Amino acid sequence: MAKADTNIVVDHGKSQWSDLWTKEDYLAIWLGFLVIAVCLVAYLGFAPKADFAQKINAAKQIQASETERAPFKTIAWYKADQAKELKASGVTAFGKFMSHWTKHPGNWSTNPVDAFVQSESRAKAMNDKAMPAYEEAKAKASAALVVATQAEDAAAGSSFQDQALNDEAIAKISDWRAAEKKVASAKKKVGNKAYNYIPTLIVLCFFMIVFFGCGVFMMGESFTGFAKGFVVVFLVSVLAYLLGGQAISKQYGFGAEAWGVLLGMIIANSIGTPKFALPACKVEFFIKTGLVLLGAEVLFSKIMSIGIPGIFVAWVVTPVVLITTYILGQKVIKMPSKTLNIVISADMSVCGTSAAIATAAACRAKKEELTLSIGLSLVFTAIMMIAMPAFIKAVGMPEILGGAWMGGTIDATGAVAAAGAFLGDKALYVAATIKMIQNVMIGVTAFCVALYWCMKVEQDGTEKRTVGVGEIWHRFPKFVIGFLAASILFSFLDSSMGQDMSSALIDQGAVRGGTRLLRGWFFALSFAAIGLSTNFRELAQYFKGGKPLILYVCGQSLNLALTLTMAYIMFYLVFPEITAKI
Repeated sequence: MAKADTNIVVDHGKSQWSDLWTKEDYLAIWLGFLVIAVCLVAYLGFAPKADFAQKINAAKQIQASETERAPFKTIAWYKADQAKELKASGVTAFGKFMSHWTKHPGNWSTNPVDAFVQSESRAKAMNDKAMPAYEEAKAKASAALVVATQAEDAAAGSSFQDQALNDEAIAKISDWRAAEKKVASAKKKVGNKAYNYIPTLIVLCFFMIVFFGCGVFMMGESFTGFAKGFVVVFLVSVLAYLLGGQAISKQYGFGAEAWGVLLGMIIANSIGTPKFALPACKVEFFIKTGLVLLGAEVLFSKIMSIGIPGIFVAWVVTPVVLITTYILGQKVIKMPSKTLNIVISADMSVCGTSAAIATAAACRAKKEELTLSIGLSLVFTAIMMIAMPAFIKAVGMPEILGGAWMGGTIDATGAVAAAGAFLGDKALYVAATIKMIQNVMIGVTAFCVALYWCMKVEQDGTEKRTVGVGEIWHRFPKFVIGFLAASILFSFLDSSMGQDMSSALIDQGAVRGGTRLLRGWFFALSFAAIGLSTNFRELAQYFKGGKPLILYVCGQSLNLALTLTMAYIMFYLVFPEITAKI
C-alpha cells in the first residue's frame, strides 16, 4: 500500500474505442482525410492521365535531345519544360467546381464591393485598360526571342566550342525568359471576367456548417447551436478576407489571418461576442482539421531536393532555438507560466500557429496563452515578411542565402512564400522548401513536449510519479498523426508517379485544386474564432512586465542569428555544389 502511495501510475492506454469518433483530435483526422480522399479520387480517377503522360514524354524527349546537343539549356529545352507544366485542376470538372465554390472575396483598391461583384462592363474596361501593356510585353518578348534565337544559332554554328558565344546565348535566353515572365504577369491583368461571389459564399457557409457540424454533433454538442453561431464566425472570416485583399493591406502583408484575429478581438471587447456565437468558436477543431490537410503539402521529395543544407537549417537550428528560448524564459526572464513559455518558444522557433496549437495541446496550455502566442506570431510575421526582403536586398545578400534565412525564421508558410517571391524564384523555392522541412518538426515538437511535461514538469518534486506510455499517448495531440499520415501518403504518391506527373495530378491537382483551398478557409475560421473568444481582461495578466514580448523578441533574435549563420555555413562553405545546382 505504501508503494502505491509513493508511485502513482497514470495510464490511459486502455482508452475507449469511442474516442475515435467522439474526440476532437480524431474527428479532425477523419474530416481531413474525407477531404483528401475525395480530392484524390477526383483527380487520380478522372484527370486525363494518358494525355498528360503523352505530353510529358514528348517534352522529355525534346529536353534529352537538346541536352545532348548543347552544353546549356536552349530555347527548345525551356519551351519543352513549360509544356510539362500541366494542371489537372484546370481541365477537370472537379477542379473547376472546387475553384468556384471555395472563392473568398477578391482584391480591391477603393470600392470594397469590387471584392464580391464585378460586372461585365467593369471587367471589359479593366481588360481594355491593361491590354496595351500586355501587347507591349508580348512585342518585347517576341523581339527577345529573335535575339536569343540568333545568339543560340551563332553558338551552334561553332558547334558550341566558342565559350564567348555560349555565354552570349545563355545571357540572351535569360533575357527572353524574363520577358516571357512579364508577359505572363501582364496576361493576368487582361483576364478579368464578371463574377458574383455572394451566392458562392452562402453555399460555402452552408457546406461548412454541415461539414464541421457533423463533427460537433459527434462530440455530443448541439448541431443547431453550432450552426447559429457559425454564421457569425464565417462572416468575420469573410470580412477578414475582404480587408486582407485591400491593396494597401496586401502590400504591407497584413492578410486575412491577422485581420481575423483583430476583427474578432474588436468585436469581443467592444460590443461583445454574441453568446449564441461562442459554441461555434471551435478554434482548435478548425485549425487541427486544416493541419491534417497541410500534411498533404509536406513531401519528402521536396525535403530531399534541398538536401542536407536545408535539413541542417531546419532541423538543427529549430530545436536549439526552442530549448534555449524556453530556458531563457525560465531562468532569466522568469516567465511565471511554463506553458506560456513553451508555447511561445515553439511558435517562434518551429512554424508559428501550427506549432503553437500542437504544443499547447501537448502541455495543456490555457486558451488565453495560446491566443497570446498566436497574436505575437501574427504581428511579427507581418513585420518580418516586409522587413527581411528589404534588408536582404539592401545589403546585397545572395538570393539563395536570403531565401534560406527567411524560410527558417518567418513563421507562416504563406508569408514565407510571399517574402521569397519578392526576392526571386530561387529565393522562393529555397524559402518554401526549408519551411516545408521545418513543418515536419510539428509532430516531433508535440511528442517531445508531451513527454517532457509528463516526465518532468508535472512531477511535484516530493514524490516520484511513474508515468506510463499510456499517459504520454493520452497527452500527445492525435491530430498530428493525421498530419504525418497525410505527408506519408502524398509523399508515396509523389514518388511513385514521377516528378512531372505528380506535379500535374498531385501538386496542381489534389493539393492546389482541393485540399489547399479548404485549408485556407479552415485557418481563416480558426483565426476569426480566436479573436471572437478573446477577452483582453483575461489576457492582461500574461502581459505583466512585458515578459511574453521580451521572450519573443529575444528568441526571434537568436533564431535570426543562428539561422543565418547555419545557412551560410551549409549552403556556401560545406555544400557549395548543392547551392550551385539550385
